[in-house]
Order: sequence, then C-alpha cells, then structure tokens
Amino acid sequence: MTATLTPRLLVARRAGRSGFLRAMHAEWTKFRTVRGWVLAMAGALLATIVVGLLGTAAPAPGDRGADSATYPRGPGGEAVNDSFYFVHRTLIGDGALTVRLRSLTGVADTGIGKAAQGAQPWAKAGIIVKESLTQGSPYAAVMATGGHGVRMQYAYTHDTAGPSGKVTQASPGWLRLVRSGDSLTGHTSADGSHWTRIGQAKLPGLAHTVQAGLFATSPEAKQETAAGTGFSPAVATGAFGRPGLTGGWSHSPWSGTQVGGDAGTSGSYTNTTKGGFTQTEGGGFTVTGAGDIAPVVGGPAMGVGFSVENFLVGTFAGLIVVIGVGTVFITGEYRRGLLRTTMAATPVRGRVLGAKALVAGGVAFAIGLVAAAITLPAGERSARGRGFRVFPVTSATEGRVMVGTGLLCAAAAVLALGVGALLRRSGTAVALVIASIVLPFLLATSGVLPPGVSEWLLRVTPAAGFAVQQTLPRYTQVLSVYEPTTGYYPLAPWAGLAVLCGYAALALGLAVWRLRGRDV
Repeated sequence: MTATLTPRLLVARRAGRSGFLRAMHAEWTKFRTVRGWVLAMAGALLATIVVGLLGTAAPAPGDRGADSATYPRGPGGEAVNDSFYFVHRTLIGDGALTVRLRSLTGVADTGIGKAAQGAQPWAKAGIIVKESLTQGSPYAAVMATGGHGVRMQYAYTHDTAGPSGKVTQASPGWLRLVRSGDSLTGHTSADGSHWTRIGQAKLPGLAHTVQAGLFATSPEAKQETAAGTGFSPAVATGAFGRPGLTGGWSHSPWSGTQVGGDAGTSGSYTNTTKGGFTQTEGGGFTVTGAGDIAPVVGGPAMGVGFSVENFLVGTFAGLIVVIGVGTVFITGEYRRGLLRTTMAATPVRGRVLGAKALVAGGVAFAIGLVAAAITLPAGERSARGRGFRVFPVTSATEGRVMVGTGLLCAAAAVLALGVGALLRRSGTAVALVIASIVLPFLLATSGVLPPGVSEWLLRVTPAAGFAVQQTLPRYTQVLSVYEPTTGYYPLAPWAGLAVLCGYAALALGLAVWRLRGRDV
C-alpha cells in the first residue's frame, strides 16, 4: 500500500507546488500590467521619502545646533551624558578611596520665582574612578541617589542597586571604591566598620593612570503640570567627610573640574547656583554639580536631536497608498467580475488568495525597504549638514529598521487584501484598515490622547507594527518621559510587528474560509 501511495503523493505535491507557482506568476503578471497599481506603488515610495525628509526639515526642538552636533560616545558607542562636577586626584595603578557621605541635598528652579528644595530621584553624589576628564571615557562609580538608594554604576549603561536598607538624604552613609587592574569593586557601609559589597565592574583596557575622587550631579527636575510633563534646572550637593586613600595616589592637591564644561543635555544649573566645591574644616568637601553620567534617552521631543525613526515619519503616508492598492488588488476583481475567471483557472480558492498575498506583500516589502534605505542616509546627512545631532545607532539596528519598515508595509498590504476579500467593498475596506493602522499611530504619537490611552492603542491595534521602527533605548536609571510622543512604544520592535502580522494572518485566514464557502 505504501509503495503505491508514495509516488502518488509525490506527484500531488509537485502538482500543488506547480499550481501555486503558476497562480503566483499569474497574479504578478496581473499586478504589473495594471498601470494604475504600479504608479500607485511608485507614489507610495515617493510619499514615504518626501514626507519623511520634509518632516525633519525643521530644526529639532531644543537641539543646540552646530556647536554640539555630535554626542559624546560611551565605550559601547552609545550616546551618553557625561557632565558632573569632579573633585579629583591622580591614581596610579591600584588603590582605594573611602569617604563618608554626610548628606545629599538638592534644589530645583521651579520657574515661578522660588526654588524647590530636595534632591531629584536620580541626583547623585559619591566617588568615581574615571580614565580621563574626556566625556565618554570609561568609569566606575559608587554613589547615593536622591530616591533610589546607594548604587554602583559603570560604563554608562550598567546600574546595580546596593543594600535594600533605608538610606536617607541626611545620612547616606559610607562609600568605598577599590581598583585592582581593570576591576573596580564598590562597597557601602552604614557605620564605616561593617561593609557590604555592591558590585564589581570590569573595564577592559583601563589606563594605568586615572582620575579618581568625589563628584555630584543632578538631572533636571521632572514636573507634572496642567500643560503636561516639564523639566526645570536642578543641582545636587554632596557633603563629604575627609577622603581616606590607599594605594598609588599622587601627591598633587585636589582639583575641581566641571566635566563636559556644562550640565549637558539632561541638566542645567539654576539661576542662583553653580557647580563647584569647597573644602571644609577637617579635610572634607562640599561638592555641587548638575547634569548626569548616563546614556542619552529621548528624541526631538526631549530636545536631544533627531532619532533614526524621525526620518521615517513618512511611512504612514506611504502606507495609506499601499493599503489602497492591497485592497483593490482583490476588490477590483469582484467589481469587474474577473474573479470567476481567476477561480476557473485556479480552482483551489485558498491558493489564489495566497498568491495574491505574496505578490502584494512582496511589492509592499520592496517599497518599504527601498524607501527606508534612501530616506535614512539622506535624512541623517541633511540633519548633520544643518548642524543638528542625530542619535547614533549600530549598523545592525539601522538594518533592522530598514527591513522592519519593509515588513511593516508588507503586513499592512496583506491585512488590506484580507479585509478587502471579506468585505468586497473597496471604500469600506480601505477606510477600516487605515482606521486600524494609520489613525491610531497618528493619535498616539501626536500627544492628543493621554499617555495611557496612547500606549493601549499601540499594544492592541495593528498600529503596534510601527514599533519595529523604534531605536531609542529605555533605561530605568535615567529620568525621562517614556511615552509614544517621545519615541517610546509599549512593545519591543519585533513584538509590535508580530501584533500587526497576527491581524494580517487572521484577516487572510478568515478570507480564505469565507471564500471557500460562498459564491464568487
């Protein structure tokens, strides 16, 4: 029995593959010979490019222009803020620094004629070992914060919480940082006698001679007002006891330096307070600073230049055309009565829709990929040529955004095809798909809706697919506005695209099921 069935099954499978290839060839021939569809897809490509470039032709809000056209880069190539007040000495080789942090205080300029007292949640004061005074150079630090306890942070992106015991701004406790080769270990103590290890940092290639000492810094104060979320200048002040030094310290006196020259993109000084230090009686120090030592987050809405996805803002315009073509690719045959001929030539109805989906999705993918490949480098060159900063990303991330834009367009085309096959009416189907993809995206990112509603839309509607274009990282140790209006989506890139693909697969599956059960 098996010997006789196997050849028949092989023949059937080959016939099925051959039939599907013929169906796909027929649909491709049909698509490319309809001049209106070809011109419309060319228009989608042009709209994506033109709207994207025009959308970023204006200056980036808050960006400081040509005097700061590049970001400092951390060891991993990430854009970083590296601005703080540093009281330092030279450490040659191995050594340790121990100090009591007597208090951490702060002040913010509310902009209404009075200052708000209290350190910001991510205000920092502590001890740091830094390869040089150059922004972006490797470092490791142990610190007290305004609202997140004692931490050890290094290489800008790494953050480790200290003991969960209560830490107050009035008595943060003792801090210790020990260097051994390229390893730095942070410790904390409540009494200066019993020490708890926080963590260890590995900084490969750390220079033999480094700068080490005390620091203070504070990002801007986040304020919720009737007009929305805002930020105002803030500073932090750390009061330190006499530093205890062991190891290869130089005999030079302590020096004060404002690393970066100012407070960077995440902080600024108040109208009455500037960074600096004073030496207190008994050999201690009071250090005041502003800024941050952390990765840069946020896009133009946060005043930190353009991000890669800003150059692809025209995708929504191209999608409107793609959705229209994807819908008419099936509804046009219903309207003209040509689907009967198509079904006569290919009796397996699911095969017809599958072939149409591959053709429409393939063309849409090419449109999105080419549009992104043209717009990204052109937009970046234009922005930098006008003196505005562009948030740096890796080549892999930029490649993911390009391919993801193609897949976004492909999934939208397949969704439109499925909805068109279900409804058989071009206008209704196009309006429904645009209302499910483009409209939620525009509402969520424009700021007209509350953040919670915007995030909900970008989780459960097909508009979640736009998440595949996002590049801005999110860090828990950086205070910012992590909302769709600032370039942050509630879903990860591929997870958001998966939501859209799920809708497309569902629509196409229902269309196949219904097509098999009713007359064409």
